[in-house]
Amino acid sequence: MEWSKIEDLRVPWITQTFPTIRNGHNTMIVGVVKETYPDERRVALVPGVLPYITKRNAEVMVEAGAGLSAGYTDAEYEEKGAKIVSDRAEIFAKADIVCMIRAYGANTENGAGDLDLYRKDQIIIGCSEPLTAQEPIDKIAATGVKLFALELIPRTTRGQAMDVLSSQATVAGYYCVALSQTVLPKMFPMMMTAAGTIKPAKAFVIGAGVAGLQCIASAKKAGAVVYAFDVRPEVKEQIESLGGKFVEIEVADARGEGGYARELTDEEKKKQQELMAEQIAESDVVITTAAVPGKKAPMLIPADVARRMHTGSVIIDMAAERGGNCELTKAGETIVENGVTIIGPTNIPSKLPYHASQMFAKNVQNLLDLLITKEGELELNMEDEIIVGTLECDGGEIIHPIAREIFGLAPLAQPEPVAEPVAEGSSA
Repeated sequence: MEWSKIEDLRVPWITQTFPTIRNGHNTMIVGVVKETYPDERRVALVPGVLPYITKRNAEVMVEAGAGLSAGYTDAEYEEKGAKIVSDRAEIFAKADIVCMIRAYGANTENGAGDLDLYRKDQIIIGCSEPLTAQEPIDKIAATGVKLFALELIPRTTRGQAMDVLSSQATVAGYYCVALSQTVLPKMFPMMMTAAGTIKPAKAFVIGAGVAGLQCIASAKKAGAVVYAFDVRPEVKEQIESLGGKFVEIEVADARGEGGYARELTDEEKKKQQELMAEQIAESDVVITTAAVPGKKAPMLIPADVARRMHTGSVIIDMAAERGGNCELTKAGETIVENGVTIIGPTNIPSKLPYHASQMFAKNVQNLLDLLITKEGELELNMEDEIIVGTLECDGGEIIHPIAREIFGLAPLAQPEPVAEPVAEGSSA
């Protein structure tokens, strides 16, 4: 199934409006829990977005300390109308919608404890590795919750306002350029000084998606001479508009679906590596951002190419969590190989949690606007491409067609439409 064919996912006979009287309360409750993933400092909703939720006749419950690591105090949440709750279980027991950065699929180490707290038909919103973590997703589905996996937000014009992958990639791109400046034993900009002229650093960005474009913009602003490459030829204009120089490497057009690049063949990868090797060797900083949704990151920098870089140069592999674009990358570690520093940062947006949370929260708030009516009722309109494209689990099973296809599950049977009643005395 093609990622971009959202219309194929629409199920018009499953439009559901739920009453607001559930579990002894008559007001829609949105819950925010504290993250349990190791070193996760972000929070799913920040105080600034709460008024947009409460104006829809909904209440907000926040687990005590949920925003502290991101720089948001409990008092700030209370000032915006939230109720602070010390017991995590109470939020799951009362909230109709629970928002988090990482649901169990994306937090298998510490997130399993929440499974016993989930309630049938409760909505869980968060990242969950929906196309790779089959066993955790199966367990989430078995609880009967409705899981909205934020990684599945369609990459359409309308979906941009809810696209957490893009917003967090922007943060990651900015951070990695700042990180490279602290590691590189050179200054980025060209300077004319009494002690002589300092040449600008050369930065090479591989991949010009959202993260790559932010890297280009940040490195250029810092004063580096920036080169960039992407297998999608149409991004050349975007690279140049940010002051980067597009590196011409002849490979087959690799435009994929949903705005991503497709996975290259082994032959195409080998040719690409050979042609990039010279540019990499001449660079002071190389930042790699290449990733394909639901798959291992493509290996773009072989070990021997990395070792050819001059002493003091830096590689920052933004795809480290997916296996890395550099053969020498070790996720979560910094290593030095033949004088070259190779950094494999993980959970990068969490390094700048204040603004990463702010952007994530706005994405979630825009999604909540589609789920909660102005009267404070929960409504799932399965004619809406955003809702149907993001809903991973419902009714005790995985329902997303793309996930089912990837996991090797049979397509769900579509129920026969209910026939209209025939009035007495009329002929059918």
